Amino acid sequence: MDGVKTVKRRKLTDKSMPNALAQLPEFAQESKMYQSLLEMEKKLDWTVTRKRVEVQDALARNPTTTRTLRVFVSHTVSGQPWQVGEADGEGDAVNLETGQGIPAWSLKVEGRLLELPNQRSRDKVAPRKFSTFIKRMIVEFDRDPHLYPDGNIVEWPRPQGVQPPLDGFTIRRTGDQPTRVRLLMHLEQTPEQYKVSPDLAYVLGIKEESRIGVIQTLWNYIKLNGLQDKVDRRRIRADDHLRPIFGGDSIVFQQLPELVNRHLMPPDPIILYYSFNPGVPSPDRPSAWDIDVKMEDTAVKNRMAVIVQSSKESTQDLGKLDDEISLLAQSLHNAHTKRVFLQSFADDPAKFIQTWLESQSRDLESILGSGPSEGATIRAEELRRSDFFRLPWVEEAVAIQEGIRLAAKP
Repeated sequence: MDGVKTVKRRKLTDKSMPNALAQLPEFAQESKMYQSLLEMEKKLDWTVTRKRVEVQDALARNPTTTRTLRVFVSHTVSGQPWQVGEADGEGDAVNLETGQGIPAWSLKVEGRLLELPNQRSRDKVAPRKFSTFIKRMIVEFDRDPHLYPDGNIVEWPRPQGVQPPLDGFTIRRTGDQPTRVRLLMHLEQTPEQYKVSPDLAYVLGIKEESRIGVIQTLWNYIKLNGLQDKVDRRRIRADDHLRPIFGGDSIVFQQLPELVNRHLMPPDPIILYYSFNPGVPSPDRPSAWDIDVKMEDTAVKNRMAVIVQSSKESTQDLGKLDDEISLLAQSLHNAHTKRVFLQSFADDPAKFIQTWLESQSRDLESILGSGPSEGATIRAEELRRSDFFRLPWVEEAVAIQEGIRLAAKP
């Protein structure tokens, strides 16, 4: 046996005040203040909704910022003559299995993201590891290939799959000769950056930018120079600078992304030079370079996410207050209806009773489907009055009936 289905109560949403009540002199000031509050609430709700949509759109595009990545390069040495005392004939025997006594050095490449000045403590997040900023790194050693035939080029591509991030890289090699090092780093940036071709870079004045940034800059150039066709707004006219890039006098607006893609190339790597001499002690401080990287602005994204995801408790509280206001407005409507009912009875009891009985009779006819009007809720004496056929709904009813009659003809 099915359980008793609970009837869902309709939620009240009307907060308006009865017009007749608002026009009463004793409630004029209060009614005006209440209507002003309702209008202010509508404007505030509209503004909050619009701002929330704008924030959601910004979150979908991932807000970015430019941060400073500081790269440190240093080296350490071991087994060098000045360390083991071989110059005085007191050096230890060389062990080829353990590497003890063999001159060697280690090159260390590290990096960290500099913190923002005046950053709030609650906005701080765990810093990213250095390897997450590197898409590919190549280390080249300038050494005599006859003495060191192997291992003069080291390449680190980002491994596929899930790999633990690293704070730095260490490369160990044997040798005691001065060495020059060249580091080539391909950065991982958000959004991905591209090198702009020389022709387009000369027109737009940018050498490296994201794909969306290049398209936006090109569109700004088109609007600034009035190159959009006056009649067909979808067509872009070329000036003297854009004609070699367009390959003609005009293109369609939808072709701009494809055109930009043909002028984008992989960005040049960051190149760092470092040299050291294992024959002397290592410096106390490493060499450092500051590199600008574009990355996702986590702090702004978190703050915007908080705005979009409003507190559940506050939303429930606002809902309860709206329900209470709607309930009070409905109670006001009911009280006004009751007041009009009782006032009509007090003004003319006999006419009120007659009108009330006619109303009850029409309702009874409608329920039973019988009576003077045969259930049409129209009394016979009303049908005999010419004023009845001048009511606003009569013309529409006649038109509908005539349409049904004409549709029924073969």
